[in-house]
Amino acid sequence: MTEYAVIDDTIAFEEACAALAAGTGPVAVDVERASGFRYSQRAYLVQVFRRDAGVFLFDPPALDDFSPLQAAIGSVEWVFHAASQDLPSLRELDLVPETIFDTELASRLLGHDKVGLAAVVEDTLGIVLKKEHSAADWSTRPLPDTWLEYAALDVLHLVDVRDEIARELEEQGKTEFAAQEFAATLAQPPRPPRDEPWRRLSGLHQVKGSKNLAIARALWQAREEYAQQQDTSPGRLVPDRSLVAAVMANPDSKSRLAAVSGFTGRASRSQLDRWWEAIVRGRESTDLPRARVSSDALPPARSWAERNPEADARLKAARPVVEALAEELSMPTENLLKPESLRRIAWADAGTSAETVGAALAAQGARPWQIEQTAQKIADAFVDAAQSADQAPASDS
Repeated sequence: MTEYAVIDDTIAFEEACAALAAGTGPVAVDVERASGFRYSQRAYLVQVFRRDAGVFLFDPPALDDFSPLQAAIGSVEWVFHAASQDLPSLRELDLVPETIFDTELASRLLGHDKVGLAAVVEDTLGIVLKKEHSAADWSTRPLPDTWLEYAALDVLHLVDVRDEIARELEEQGKTEFAAQEFAATLAQPPRPPRDEPWRRLSGLHQVKGSKNLAIARALWQAREEYAQQQDTSPGRLVPDRSLVAAVMANPDSKSRLAAVSGFTGRASRSQLDRWWEAIVRGRESTDLPRARVSSDALPPARSWAERNPEADARLKAARPVVEALAEELSMPTENLLKPESLRRIAWADAGTSAETVGAALAAQGARPWQIEQTAQKIADAFVDAAQSADQAPASDS
């Protein structure tokens, strides 16, 4: 086993940045977080590899300023596997690439059966990676040697994989497809905060009535505040199901809350005062949440035939056309065109020309290559749907 060291002091960090700056070609970059363990999605390890430089493992909690690394590699291509997962954590460190290559996304466009890192490395290079530490608590210090080797292997072969994948893209005529997808991933803005994030509580559908929802909201807020203070994943303190169980039990005292069998979790009893205060606060709230929340979500497709028969006909005509085109291009349908985008333009009636369909797809965020591949075929399908409706015999009244 190769021994790797975590860089956690300024001198070693600057030496590593100088070595990376002197390296050649793209840089492979990966991030390890502590999802499910810590409250934040911050990076707890940043791995970087560049040819003629080597692998470097950086410790973000110990390093205050990552600008030397940004200066060293910021202008070259960064290679990721599933870049959308790592870019937010890197941006928190002011590490922002100018261009990226995503081997996971490219593998999807190429129609690979398996697109996990280990599968792609084995498929392209014939090298078998062990992935036993993918769900580890990377906030652990010191990090075990076996974890460090795992982290290093995540980037050690990635540039070689990138070259093989790039060759496949060229052979299949998908280089431009990938370039547009990479640019879109890089330009993706952060998700705006939800208006009512507490409504994401698993099992909340069991809670009926605005007053009970107010209690659920107060419990969620109390757990969120405590999780931030402890820098611990909220579900590790008190699981969602336990908060819902407390609401459903409707305890009339703190002792009755403690007696609720479904109210579990490592902080369910140690922070009993906190949870009881939240229940009281929820019961006394005059700002009651709405029992139902308005949404811009489309109706379920199974109800379209009754609610919007023209849209139903358009969707049923266009969906198999898009699926057949995806199969022809050897890629998953969702990478050719998001199913939600097709549903929305079918529901809204995007017209029957490639121009109007293309404009509607662009408004849904479709990339130029996707529009070029699908707009005319979808427009033709919409025409067929309209003609079939015109030719259909009138139903008996």
